[in-house]
Amino acid sequence: MLIPINSNQISKLIPAVGTGSQFKYTLGNPRKILQRVIISSIGGFISLVISSTGDQTNNFWLLLCVAFFLYIIWGPILESSRKNLQIRKYKFYSIFDGYVSDIYKTEKIERSREQSNRQGRLEVIENKRTWLVLELEDEDGYLGKLSFPMENKHSQIRVGSSIRCLLTSNNRNFDRDLYLTDAWLPEINLWVGEYPYLLRPAFEEICYIYLKDG
Repeated sequence: MLIPINSNQISKLIPAVGTGSQFKYTLGNPRKILQRVIISSIGGFISLVISSTGDQTNNFWLLLCVAFFLYIIWGPILESSRKNLQIRKYKFYSIFDGYVSDIYKTEKIERSREQSNRQGRLEVIENKRTWLVLELEDEDGYLGKLSFPMENKHSQIRVGSSIRCLLTSNNRNFDRDLYLTDAWLPEINLWVGEYPYLLRPAFEEICYIYLKDG
């Protein structure tokens, strides 16, 4: 079942500025954090050196220096805000209330590198991660897939489990160009999805209002 909601409610569900959980996601893994630290340090140091030369542009370089040193903070905020904007730009929104029709696992390569083996030959080393894929349906039929990195808590999900998410499209009939946000399984009170688009307490409240059954 699709329940249309107006665009005024989207600001309550998807903020313009990244939230704490979104910041945590975009901050990334230790490798990504290290890359940000390196960029921040090198850029800040170079800007600081230039600003100390005493020419007329030293104030500009000093501000740039501060911006680089704070990149570790504003970088993830900017990235999460950009992700939110990609969803907020759609014209039509609906709450999807359906069920999980199928569950399966897949392997995704997170990164790869070349390494010499004992014979001196280069071989590709792949770091893989298991992702869980949920196929979603409602009384009108198949809707789409939702995939995310698998964790132990996801073992609770079963075929037939109720699932709710926000569905976006530029088509009023939602028959093409669909995008699914993270999703809520109310029967086990579990949230799933690769990226936490939604303000989850607000989405749960809207579901209670529109669906009446919590």
